[in-house]
Amino acid sequence: MTFEIHAANISHACPGADLARIPSTWLIALRLTGLGWYIAACIVIGVAGGYGLDRLFGTAPLFMLLGTVLGSVIAFWGMYKMVHPLLNSAKAGNKNSSDANGQGRNS
Repeated sequence: MTFEIHAANISHACPGADLARIPSTWLIALRLTGLGWYIAACIVIGVAGGYGLDRLFGTAPLFMLLGTVLGSVIAFWGMYKMVHPLLNSAKAGNKNSSDANGQGRNS
């Protein structure tokens, strides 16, 4: 499950929204805020699920610890999947700007 901001989705939700007028720092801040909520939700759901299973089966901290670990693994895997395209586009942008300046790899 990923949370992404797309121009088409915002234009349909807010017909007057013009992404060209929104500073890119705000878009990055919104994406990072969504990422923070995603990480928090994964970990909280893991802990709560583990706590519920512990109460159901009477196994003190076993499932809560497993839920914490599983929630953390899912959170960081999801974070990697969300941030990876941003890092690739930043790398491609840096490569294109250096190629445009004549400083590519073959120079």
